[in-house]
Amino acid sequence: MKWEESKKGYENYLKLEKSLSQNSISAYINDVNKLANFLDRKHKGVAPDKVKLDHLKAFVEFLNERGVSPRTQARTISGIKSFYKYLLIEGDIENDPTSLLESPKIGRKLPDILTMEEIDSLINAIDLNKAEGQRNKAMLETLYSCGLRVSELVNLKITNLFFEQGFIKVEGKGEKERLVPASKSAIEEINKYLNTYRKKLRVSKDSENILFLNRRGRKLSRVMIFTIIKNLSEKVGMDKKISPHTFRHSFATHLINGGADLRAVQEMLGHESILTTEIYTHLDRDYLKDTIQQYHPRS
Repeated sequence: MKWEESKKGYENYLKLEKSLSQNSISAYINDVNKLANFLDRKHKGVAPDKVKLDHLKAFVEFLNERGVSPRTQARTISGIKSFYKYLLIEGDIENDPTSLLESPKIGRKLPDILTMEEIDSLINAIDLNKAEGQRNKAMLETLYSCGLRVSELVNLKITNLFFEQGFIKVEGKGEKERLVPASKSAIEEINKYLNTYRKKLRVSKDSENILFLNRRGRKLSRVMIFTIIKNLSEKVGMDKKISPHTFRHSFATHLINGGADLRAVQEMLGHESILTTEIYTHLDRDYLKDTIQQYHPRS
């Protein structure tokens, strides 16, 4: 058995059977590549079906020596476990060498969130005199008010805007669709953008149904969204390290703090498991604890 053949089959499995996005598939294949490259250098190219637990332990030790964080190690090990689960399903191996491989214990890292004041300061810092200003304002309003992933934002389609009903249809992970309520602010800013910046663009044929476009009339990259937010953060002098995902975290946290039902938040975020959504209840409890410690006379 050769690594390249196994990886190709695994890639097709992730795409066709698991319906993962290209970004997720690339991440899983990258995990397998790390192991394959390590074995090629240290163990004279052990084939996938010849890998033993000792090889895997040596690989984890190698990651430790390289200073790879426990969180990244756990992510890599998870990808490798998934690869060997695929080989087991296909009948390419009889025993899974990763079954006894332990992941490093990591604490549950709570995401950074923004206050309403911080969100307003970022949106207000957008220069509306620039051609792309209204587009950027519409994007940030949509990111926050709909709790979208950055990939969902850049792939948002005009035909999936149902403003009369107050919803947008989002194509999430694994090509799963969900309806998310759109705020009045987001609807207003998107309509302004459609009637100004986007209306003047010479739109590429393959991007005619894509909502947010760059100056060349093509779909924006995920990196561009990160850059826009990074520049705004620097402009207002924000200390927090933020990303597009920070708006999603803030959306969920503000809903939970406001008393929203956990299952409703799960539906809006598109989480497959409610356990993923529950992290925001931890944020809520931490906020309450900090408030009590700061203001209660007996704290």
